[in-house]
Amino acid sequence: MEATEPGTRPYLVLAGFALLLVLVFLGALAVGHAVGPVAPGLGPGTGGSGHSDGTMPGMTGHDLGAGR
Repeated sequence: MEATEPGTRPYLVLAGFALLLVLVFLGALAVGHAVGPVAPGLGPGTGGSGHSDGTMPGMTGHDLGAGR
């Protein structure tokens, strides 16, 4: 058996868990960089419709019930 103080074990378990979380995050980050974007042209900050008036081609008549 180890000769450690009774209060040190929870800190060692917490430190081990934090290290495990960091390793899982770094692994997921590495896999994400390896496979690339999920769709062509998709990247940070490329949201929205791309039109200044907020409309999209072929999406007429979708006013969410504003005329009710």
